Amino acid sequence: MESKKSPKADLTKNSKFYFAIGLCLVIFLSWRLVEWKTYEKSAIDIGVLDVSDDDDDEVPLTEQLKTPPPPPPPPAPEIIQVVEDEEEVEETVIESTETTQEEVIEDVEVLEEDLDVDVPFAIIEDVPLFPGCDIVKKSERRKCFQDKIQRHIAKNFRYPEIAQEMGIQGRVYVQFVIAKDGSITGIQTRGPDKNLEKEAKRIISKLPNMTPGKQRGRPVRVPFSIPINFRLQ
Repeated sequence: MESKKSPKADLTKNSKFYFAIGLCLVIFLSWRLVEWKTYEKSAIDIGVLDVSDDDDDEVPLTEQLKTPPPPPPPPAPEIIQVVEDEEEVEETVIESTETTQEEVIEDVEVLEEDLDVDVPFAIIEDVPLFPGCDIVKKSERRKCFQDKIQRHIAKNFRYPEIAQEMGIQGRVYVQFVIAKDGSITGIQTRGPDKNLEKEAKRIISKLPNMTPGKQRGRPVRVPFSIPINFRLQ
């Protein structure tokens, strides 16, 4: 026997699904009712500040009375002391400690003669004369001195063997002083290796005696510096 009811007309088909939805709605509404809070409204008076009246206040003007300063005191009377003519007054003689112009000139000349200063080669009036530079013009003696120094270095140059074996090369700065008698003194060297410094000092020590440089017609010490390059080829 066939059933007369169709499956689409079955009312209990989705009853569990609808029951679950309804249960969730009831739980949600119950939770919101429990959490619901109310507050009492109270009137809050924050007040209003009216500052329009402050601008209308008038400040009374007061007049300052200036009192005149007190008059200055009267001058004190001068006391005049009368000295009798018979009284003898001892006069003190003050001797002058100033020196005359001649004495000053003599002192300055003595100090200049005793003063031992070094005058740089660049500013000295009469440069030291390398042998052979005395025949050229005075304006060309400075250049002649430098050329003679370069020729002397090239003529006496000798590369140290130990420096060649070790591959040492560089520039050695040499400084020396041409004394008042024309001799070479105070040789100082600074370079990358002691062997190169020793060779540079040997070259400069072989310089000949020169005519000393002069400042204001008097012999002076003249320091001079020159670099010597050591390069391996």
